[in-house]
Amino acid sequence: MSRILFVVPPLTGHINPTAAVGAELAARGHDVAWAGQQAALRSLLPESARIFPVDGDAFDARVADVRDHRRPPRGPAAMKFVWENLIMPLAHTMLPGVTDAVAQFAPHMVVADQQAIAGAVAARQAGAVWVTSASTPGELLRPPGMREVEAWVRDQMTAFQLACGVSDPADLRFSDRLVLVFTTAALIGDTRGFGARYVFTGPALARRPDRESSFPWEWLDPARRHLLVTLGTLSGPAGPRFFRTVSDAVSDLGGELQAVLAAPPGEPAPPHILFAGHVPQLALLPHLAAVVCHGGQNTVCEALAHGLPLVLTPMRHDQPIIARQVADAGAGIALRIDQLRATDLRRAVRAVLDDPSYRAAAGVVRDSFAAAGGASTAADHLEKLV
Repeated sequence: MSRILFVVPPLTGHINPTAAVGAELAARGHDVAWAGQQAALRSLLPESARIFPVDGDAFDARVADVRDHRRPPRGPAAMKFVWENLIMPLAHTMLPGVTDAVAQFAPHMVVADQQAIAGAVAARQAGAVWVTSASTPGELLRPPGMREVEAWVRDQMTAFQLACGVSDPADLRFSDRLVLVFTTAALIGDTRGFGARYVFTGPALARRPDRESSFPWEWLDPARRHLLVTLGTLSGPAGPRFFRTVSDAVSDLGGELQAVLAAPPGEPAPPHILFAGHVPQLALLPHLAAVVCHGGQNTVCEALAHGLPLVLTPMRHDQPIIARQVADAGAGIALRIDQLRATDLRRAVRAVLDDPSYRAAAGVVRDSFAAAGGASTAADHLEKLV
């Protein structure tokens, strides 16, 4: 039995894959634990999960600042924004707690998310095997014009490691032993240029403590198609206007569909629109015909794993990259959220619902995910290193 420590940022889409892989490893007899923000982990992991808290006011405030940023940049500036305002500050605030977790748990292996680079540093300091969890393609695929930002990112990582007493700085985003990438070539594109240490597992999905009983399942009319609309957990100030636009877009479609909006109740809505502050997403997906979302990797992969086409309105960070992947795969339509009109959104929703090519393309991605193996494949590769 090996001890394996997952180090994650307080972001749902980055925690969920590790929950599935951790459950698979635990079922195989390994001792598994997590280091990260306690509240985020407790809401997404089983009650029995062992958690080493890495909390603090500065830690929580940093995530809130990024979530509430009113004008998140796009393109190369978006990557620098994430590193400058989230990844590097989290590295500094997480490192003491992660170092303590490594000392207490004495893991044989540390699986560090690409946005929780303190895990890689703590593992290297302790001499533990270090593996990368790549829950988003943002660090794997660079948009044009990234050379200067890439050099800046590398300088930040080098300075951080030297300050921590690491004399041989490495690229903390990519383990030299194993990089688990939770997608496939059907979505990310040609993967032949990546080395052998990159393993494309497809999404790792696992049942979550989603409080399914609180959702009004009886509201779903089996005679109509169902649409989920969500902006994930980092919608920030864009949320209210977006959901008003969605409500306008589908207001006259009640005869053929019902829309579940993952947002707090707002103004009175027609009876075919349900505002639900909490949505048990994985449990709901098998009942859906399509998904409208922000282009977050977690929601996109979960929808495609169920063969559902998407309408995407990316807001920030890596979301434009992911939205473009879905559109290039033919599995959805990408719209600009800052130019979003109800008529455009209505047209896109009708297209992904009525044009069978979108569902067929989503099915191709779904099949590639299933063939890749998800959590089981990830666990197989981890076991080879411990």
